[in-house]
Amino acid sequence: MSLSGSEGGHEDGNRADLEDSSSCGKKDPPSCSVSGLQILQSKMKWHHLENAINELWNAFAGLLCHQSMVLAINSSFVDPVLQYETQLNVTETSFRMLLALPNFGKLRALGIGNEDLEDQESLYQNILHIFEDTLLILVSKDLYKLQILREMVLWVKEERLYLQEAALTIISRVLCFASKKVLGDTSVDAPCLGVLAAELSLLCCHAENDIVNQASIGLHHLLCIAKWQNGHGNVGNTLLPSLLTDFVWTLLMKLSEASFEIASEAASILKLTLQYHSQKVIMVSKIVNFIYKKLCEDPSHSMKHSMLRVTTLLTRTSPKKVIFQLMDYPVPADDTLILMWQAAGSEGSVAPLVLKTILLILKGKPGETEEDMEEKRRFSLDATNMMPVAASQALCTFLPVGSYKKAVAQFFPHLLLALMLQLFYSSQLRVMPQDRPLYARDALRALLNSSGLQEVDAALKKKNCWNQFSQALYHQLGVHLIAKTLSEFNFPQFPETLHYFYKISVEGPRRSEDNIVTIIFFTELLNNFFKDPFPEEFMVLYKNWINDSNPVVSKLSLQKVANMAPVINEIENVCSLLTSILEAFHSKEHTVVIRALLTLRKLLCKLDRVIYSSLCTKIASSYCPLMDHSNGGIRSMAIRHFGELLKDMSQYTWMLNPLALGALVPLILFLEDKEIRVSKACKYTLRICASQLRWPTPVFLKDENYNFELVVLNICNQLVASHESYITDLISDTLGFLGSSRPYLRRGSVILVGYLAKLGAYLLLKDEIEVMLEVIEKTVRDEDPVIRELAKKTRDIFREIAHTMTSSTIKQTFRRWFKFIYTRKSKPLYNWPKDYTHTPVDPTKGNKEGFVEEQEEEEEEILIQSYRCEAILEQAAEDESDFPSL
Repeated sequence: MSLSGSEGGHEDGNRADLEDSSSCGKKDPPSCSVSGLQILQSKMKWHHLENAINELWNAFAGLLCHQSMVLAINSSFVDPVLQYETQLNVTETSFRMLLALPNFGKLRALGIGNEDLEDQESLYQNILHIFEDTLLILVSKDLYKLQILREMVLWVKEERLYLQEAALTIISRVLCFASKKVLGDTSVDAPCLGVLAAELSLLCCHAENDIVNQASIGLHHLLCIAKWQNGHGNVGNTLLPSLLTDFVWTLLMKLSEASFEIASEAASILKLTLQYHSQKVIMVSKIVNFIYKKLCEDPSHSMKHSMLRVTTLLTRTSPKKVIFQLMDYPVPADDTLILMWQAAGSEGSVAPLVLKTILLILKGKPGETEEDMEEKRRFSLDATNMMPVAASQALCTFLPVGSYKKAVAQFFPHLLLALMLQLFYSSQLRVMPQDRPLYARDALRALLNSSGLQEVDAALKKKNCWNQFSQALYHQLGVHLIAKTLSEFNFPQFPETLHYFYKISVEGPRRSEDNIVTIIFFTELLNNFFKDPFPEEFMVLYKNWINDSNPVVSKLSLQKVANMAPVINEIENVCSLLTSILEAFHSKEHTVVIRALLTLRKLLCKLDRVIYSSLCTKIASSYCPLMDHSNGGIRSMAIRHFGELLKDMSQYTWMLNPLALGALVPLILFLEDKEIRVSKACKYTLRICASQLRWPTPVFLKDENYNFELVVLNICNQLVASHESYITDLISDTLGFLGSSRPYLRRGSVILVGYLAKLGAYLLLKDEIEVMLEVIEKTVRDEDPVIRELAKKTRDIFREIAHTMTSSTIKQTFRRWFKFIYTRKSKPLYNWPKDYTHTPVDPTKGNKEGFVEEQEEEEEEILIQSYRCEAILEQAAEDESDFPSL
């Protein structure tokens, strides 16, 4: 370039012009003023040209310097992130230099001819080439640097129109180079393609044809890169999901542009893209959330319809993501959210998937925190999960939609149960204000009306069912009324509803409390369409529910089973059912145990006697632990029902006598229970036991003659006379009550064990006596003074027994043999209580004194006989070999 020559030529020309102007001025003054203006204009023109030349050279030098810096950084081992940021800053500075270059159009407007600008324009083109070469060098080393082009598009839009074409030309050339380069690469890392594609797509709608052409060329090369990046995939699916998401996101941002023209163009491209490729878009929740916030900020947004259309198109391919996001906003829903629900609901093709997603959300419990959840999985980021409430409100929008009719019919049972459960949860919810609408109730009504059950809804309204659901205690009755009313109108969805509820019952609920709703609704359906007893497959459910972890479920099941008493003998596997009821005796909930006792008694009254006899031992054994229950009502029922069982099966003496004898200890001790109902139950059952064991009924069990010690004495005498083999076991059972926390049990145990030991001493071994005495010694230190005094007397009895007990096996055996022959009755040992309320009457003597005298006479006779035996024992001890002859 001969820039110096050109400058010199211009200077010569200037001088010639000046000389002509001066000579002209001397000859013709008027023309001199015109010539002066021309001279000034010429000076200004060439001054602008000189400035343009200087700017060009400065830019040329600056870009060369920047190119060197970029190359130096490109070859270094600088951190990639820092490297990119530095190169981006240098490139932006270079680009700003381009923007500062002279506008040749303006220079031409000043009158500078093309022959004068030829060298300058050549220099200008060289500058652009340097900038382009710099970009090519960066991209050739790393396609990731294509991100600089993304930034460059934004810079271009901010500046003058005349430079946009040149900049876009550079961008398209760089993209062309990159599209060729990727052909030899095994992998392509260019995450900016989505955003860049969106920007170029908008420029394709520019008013200037030259810009449109360059943007189109650039977009073509960009898609070629994306096609290779996508593994040579289908051209219609060129962009990877992440890139397509960037593309969509960028266009979504453009909807809020101040320029309505740009926003409209973005909306058109966005709609077209999502119609065919929305399934590839990721970060759907983020997009939906962005739309919601934008519409909340500006409810009258110019692109409101386009944003709602985006929601619809995303719902078509990603219903689960869209619905989850739309349910994670505060309740009650605002107008913007309802609009977005309507937009999502307008896509009827995915109605089943939308309802499935809502049903999944409805499995949650409103107000439930992560710590409360069995599964550590959350739907919402809030501290408390209120998404189910939002889902219930959303159903009020979705269910009436005409295109949802088929899907609603498909999921009717699922929605019915889910909404009844939500009503149950809402009634227990504390974080919701009392005046807040019950959206689950409203959704339930919408379900009925959209399912052709308007008459059911009207009937429930007439029964005032809907209004009372806000009351926490009404819910169970409300569920019962819904099931009953549906049955009354013979709702056509009965088969699938019954099947679904049965399936849920078999699989087990998400929460135990869910069974409350299930069993109430299920039972009412069965009551209206089946006769008792239910088919076996349904009875199995009730058997399982009897021992449900939720006490309400257990009681509901037991109540239904009790109602089947008249047909108990028609039930298959009735033994299994009764066994389940016996297992309910172990429940920690007192009301469950009481309900189980009542149910069992009701069934036993109607049960076939052959089946009854096969279970009576097991049933009786189950009553015994309950006789010592902490709840007085359960104690009295267990004791009384035990007596009823003995009465029912009185003909099976051989089977029940051991059970009656085994239950004697609690029956005797709880005579002193502080609750009158327990004491009366003991008296009632003891009279039955006496009859079963063929003992005379003790007159002392009557209220007017009652005396605890004489009852104990009478029973012990009968035991020694007829069932002495049980005495050792009864002593063991009695000692177990000495550790009771209830004083009357410890007191009664001390007295009972004393009599049993006194009368059955000849049955006890020395080792047994020592163990028993050790236990009694602890009771001597009881905190209750009365118990301490009684325990001392009992201790003396055991010491006396231990003292008289011989160590010789022969003597001990002979003593037992002798006692067996000479059984004697004992007399009162404790005289407790000392002040008798009533004077007991002996059935033979009529008074206490006569009873004692008779006992003393018998003891004298026995004492004489014992002296004789002692002599025989002494003789036998001298020669043990003579013992067999005795």
